[in-house]
Parts: sequence; structure tokens; C-alpha cells
Amino acid sequence: PDSCLTLCVCFEAAKTVKCVNRNLTAVPPDLPSYVRNLFITGTRLARLPAGAFPAQRLPDLSALNLSGNHLRAVEAGALAALPALRQLDLSGNPLVSLSPQAFGEGGSPLEELALRGALRNHSVLHSLAAVLQSGALHNLSRLELADNGLLLLPAGMFTALPSLRQLDLSNNSLVGLRNVSFQGLGQLQSLNLSDNSLGVLRNGTLAQFRGLPALRRIGLGRNTWVCDCAIEDLVTWLKETDQVEGKEALTCAYPDKMLGKALVKINSSDLNCSVPIDVPSQLQTSYVFLGIVLALIGAIFLLVLYLNRKGIKKWMHNIRDACRDHMEGYHYRYEINADPRLTNLSSNSDV
Repeated sequence: PDSCLTLCVCFEAAKTVKCVNRNLTAVPPDLPSYVRNLFITGTRLARLPAGAFPAQRLPDLSALNLSGNHLRAVEAGALAALPALRQLDLSGNPLVSLSPQAFGEGGSPLEELALRGALRNHSVLHSLAAVLQSGALHNLSRLELADNGLLLLPAGMFTALPSLRQLDLSNNSLVGLRNVSFQGLGQLQSLNLSDNSLGVLRNGTLAQFRGLPALRRIGLGRNTWVCDCAIEDLVTWLKETDQVEGKEALTCAYPDKMLGKALVKINSSDLNCSVPIDVPSQLQTSYVFLGIVLALIGAIFLLVLYLNRKGIKKWMHNIRDACRDHMEGYHYRYEINADPRLTNLSSNSDV
């Protein structure tokens, strides 16, 4: 079609259409029906409305690359009813909104989804989690979430992806995996966690790794491993597993005395386990104990006051009487000093 020749470059033999670095603000309406590989990149495309890619006009579309645009919103039904869609790349877009119904109600045949650098607005991460948990992408085998600055992942985000084989979480800022469940990912073969801020992997996470029969490649390089007592389980696992790529290169980042030491060469004697591991927990326990002691002392004090209330009352009366006598003496002397006649009388009283 003329519109394809004007806005895009078409390769009918390769069944490919490329709309690259064009001044597009919407998906071209007259794409050829033979297209299997569609590239719309480097454009001003800002939103994908419902029915942006009608199935009746694009029945064979299998690879869709929408990377590097200005895409902010993927609306409900925008990617629905594409019966041949297998690969989708949304990398490099400043996504703000991703509808949980973007792939339709009946699910999608999508197998590969790339979102590198597209989740910098972290509110969209929860929308993505809702899409994944809904089961709409149950055929997904490859998921790329690298380069998004992610700190934490929503709980149960990957539990509805039974076909997932490759998961890329590299180059983020993940500080822990405590709330991340890998249960049900029986087909998972590759997990990339390199270039994050992981300080330790707990026993629960390590047990999940052991329970994934197909998992053969785990990337853990360039993380900030903290080599204290909490890392013993990770060190033991590293020494016995063959799942981790380049495990000999994993080194301690903290404390200073362990800086640069290889994790697989750490022994129990190298770790200073006399220092409490969980300092906030220790402090919290100490504050609770101190509060109980102070409450007990207060209760005892009140009990003593109650039992000795008569003696205390008598003691208070004595103090009151003593103070009253003392004040009367001051008052008497003041009256004498204030009256000249009494003053003269007092001065001549010895005559």
C-alpha cells in the first residue's frame, strides 16, 4: 500500500515492515496483511488504544517491536486478539499505565516479553504484576525486566507463569528476595540477578533454587555481598552447587576487613559471629525488657504507698504542723519588727 511505502519500509519477501525514526503518533492504519515482523521504533507514539493491532488485518503478526518510543499508556485490549503474537518488545518506553486487560480477557499466545528500562515509573510494576498473576500470559517463556531500578518485587509476581524458562532481573537495585516466590516455575532454566544490591540470600530462597529441577544458570555477579554470620548459608550453598555461573568471582563488599574475599573461600572462622546479627531486633527486645522492668518497679512503689498509707498520712500531717509552726514564728517576728512600740519593748525587756 502507498501508506506503507510513505511511512514505513516494507519487505514482502521477508514479511517484515519497519517504521523506524518516523514522525508517527499512531500505529499506521494500512499495514500489509502479510506482515509477521513489525518494527515501530524511535517514533512519537505515546499510547496504544484498544484495537491498535486488529487481528483481522494482521493474522500472522508474530514479532512486534515497539522499543524506544514515547509510549506511556497501553490501554485495555490494545494487544488483544493477535492469534500469532509470540514476541513483544516494549523496552525503552517511559510506561506509566499498563492495563491488566491489555492482552484481552482470553489470554495471549505471547512467549517472549521484553521490558528493559520500561518500568522506571514503579507504579506500573504493580500493573505488570496484575497482568502476570491473571494468567493472561501463561505461555510466557522469556521475561526481561532488566535495567529498571527495581528495589523490591511484588509478592507472587511469577506464580502464574508455568512455562517460564528465562527470567532476567539484572541491572536493578534489588536488595532482597524474601517476598519473591519461584514456586511453580518448574521450567525455569536461567535466572539473572547480576548487577543488583543483594547483600545475602536467605535459606528460604536457596531452598527454592534447590527445588527447581531445570534451573541450571543463575547469575549473581556484581552484588554487594555482606560477609557476616548471615551469609554462612549462602557460602555453604555456593560451595556445593553447580547452578551459579562464575561463582569463584563472587566477592565480599562489606565489612572492610573482608573486602574482595571470594565467597567460596570463606570459612566459619573468618566471620565474627560474636556480634549480634540482627541489631534492630536486639534493640527492640531490650526496650521491651526495660519497659517491663520499669512497669514492675512502678507497681511495687504504688503497692508500698498503698500499704503504708496511714503512716504516710501521719508523716504528711507532721510536716504540715512543723511548717505551720515555723511560719507562725516568722509571722510573729515580722509583727514585732513592724510595730515600733513592740520593738522598743523588746529592746528594754532586760531592764
